[in-house]
Amino acid sequence: MQGVNAAQQDLDVDLGRLFASLLRDWRRIILVALGVALGAFVLASLATDHYRAETRILIEPRESVYTRATNDRDSNAPILDDEGVTSQVEVITSTDLLRSVAAELDLADRDEFNSGGVSPVARVLSLFGAGGEAASLPAEERVLKAFREKLDVYRVENSRVIVIRFSSEDPQLAARVPNAVAAAYVDMQRQAKLLSNTDATAWLEPEIVELRQQVREAERKVAEFRAQSDLLVGQNNSVLATQQLSELSSELSRVRANRASAEATAESVRAALENGTSLDTLPSVLESGLIQRLRERQVQLRADIADLSATLLDNHPRIRSLRSQLADLDAQIRQEARNVLEGLENEARAAGFRERQLLADLNRLKAESARAGEDEVELRALEREAASQRELLESYLSRFREASSRRDRNYLPVDARVFSNAIVPQEPYFPKVLPITAAAFVSALLVMAIVTLLAELFSGRAMRPAEGIEPDRESEPAGDIDVGSQAVAEARSVDLPENAPLIGAAIPGALGADVVAERLIASGASRAIFLSPEGDVAVASAVMVAREIADSGLRVLLIDLTMTGAASKPMLDGRAAPGITDLLASEAQFRDVIHADLYSDCHVMPAGNADPEKAMRAVERLPIILSSVAAAYDLVIVECGQVEAAALRRLTDDETEILVSAIAPEEDLLLETVKDLTAGGYTRVTFVTPGMGGPMRPEPDREAA
Repeated sequence: MQGVNAAQQDLDVDLGRLFASLLRDWRRIILVALGVALGAFVLASLATDHYRAETRILIEPRESVYTRATNDRDSNAPILDDEGVTSQVEVITSTDLLRSVAAELDLADRDEFNSGGVSPVARVLSLFGAGGEAASLPAEERVLKAFREKLDVYRVENSRVIVIRFSSEDPQLAARVPNAVAAAYVDMQRQAKLLSNTDATAWLEPEIVELRQQVREAERKVAEFRAQSDLLVGQNNSVLATQQLSELSSELSRVRANRASAEATAESVRAALENGTSLDTLPSVLESGLIQRLRERQVQLRADIADLSATLLDNHPRIRSLRSQLADLDAQIRQEARNVLEGLENEARAAGFRERQLLADLNRLKAESARAGEDEVELRALEREAASQRELLESYLSRFREASSRRDRNYLPVDARVFSNAIVPQEPYFPKVLPITAAAFVSALLVMAIVTLLAELFSGRAMRPAEGIEPDRESEPAGDIDVGSQAVAEARSVDLPENAPLIGAAIPGALGADVVAERLIASGASRAIFLSPEGDVAVASAVMVAREIADSGLRVLLIDLTMTGAASKPMLDGRAAPGITDLLASEAQFRDVIHADLYSDCHVMPAGNADPEKAMRAVERLPIILSSVAAAYDLVIVECGQVEAAALRRLTDDETEILVSAIAPEEDLLLETVKDLTAGGYTRVTFVTPGMGGPMRPEPDREAA
């Protein structure tokens, strides 16, 4: 970038002229595109045909509901989750499986996989470690590497389907390999199940032997403890003492009820006898067989008396005899009632005696039951241990019988099946000549169009001056001829005010960098603008002046506005760093664009890395940036390179010093510069040359800032 060169900052892109270049160069664009398409067509036509086939595997349970383990028959859970299916993809691409398939199909004997060895060039390169990686591999690894490159195994999304795809120059092989890989995978799964089943059988057998002994020992302990503790088991698997206690409690309740019933019945009979009431209301009396017969005789006598009373008087001997018999029957009935009462009392006494006996037995059994309860706790613990060992033994026996049966019958279903075998492809999938040719033609058209537009843009033919701004004049190239006295005289003949000093106007008398540095320090200037009409060869003056002032103890910042960064590169050893263009383009901040000079205490803001056009759109921010850095530094030096006076308006103020760096300019170039500065209103100009101020780079022992 030529800093603030007016020709750069006041130009626009002429879109019409830019795109007109496409019409101007259409023949070249079409020819190049056709050439690229022709080359692609030839290469695609000469390329070896490649065929591709695929086999699909479904991961699903193959176990029948009739042969599945009993505890798994109601299981509806999926056999594998997403991670499990993905793991099966890794199993299919494992080295062991691919090695077995490669050996089965003799892939090492095919040039497609081994190429009969490695070329001599590759072997030589491998000796120097350059490009010979394949040459250093053993033959088997080369085959596996080529195998993996042609094999593609992936899982169909949201499914348990795995696709095995293989490409080859041989259509027969393209179909055989995926089928062989699928078969090898299924066989590997079957062998894995067989190994797992065999390991389980070998592990279960000694475990069952040991468990049998443990179950036998546990059951023996239960029996011994039950015998020692007298914990005999009765009905309902309860201890005999507890069962007897329950039976005695029931018997005691029944005896108490019988006693109470007998006592109540006896009391009612006694009351009836003492009160002389009828005994017909007492069921216990009426239940007596003798009383029933006496009552029947009594009824018969009363009937006879009633019959005889119809024909005989009451004093008749026959009637008196019958009534005497009837009185005897009443006495007999009462006597029998007393006998019944005595029987009831005896029954009540017997029931009371039985009750007392049962109560004594009940108390005795309560004590025995309490003791049996304590022993039963220990017994149940032993029984639980024995039951646990027995259940484990039965479980192991069941699994052992199942594993042995599967091993003997060779029934080991794999949880995967091939539902789509690869078939021999009839058409190659690569190369597709027409699509490749069309894509190459379109791509070449786009690339050539872009190249043409960029060439037109960077050539400057598509640029035009911005509206309202006259085009700037280009600086003359620097020369190698010293300026003589005639040039000095012509320079002094410019319409400069009589009081405007021209310091060092003649090159032989131009001030050196050290003298200019002293004068800038003495003047107290805050800003110094350097112009280099000769180009990059003259920017050394600004660098040397900045270093001289920085070495004096002042804070100095050099801003590089040259297009090539010629002023800042020597200060940073040619390192590209963010600078003024990045700051103008808002791609960096102040702390990112200010760097320390590697050879002095001076600071430098390089040209930067941003797009110059993007930076020039924000060139109006340049005065604000200069004012901001002026507040932080004693002196700001701006190297503008080859620039005209009209472009300095944004950089100068009342306290700005204008300096022209000159090494050996042509007199016409010097005169043109003086006239341009005078026309721009800059009458106070200092000429400086780096040749009299020492070398541009410091001494070797100078440390970087």
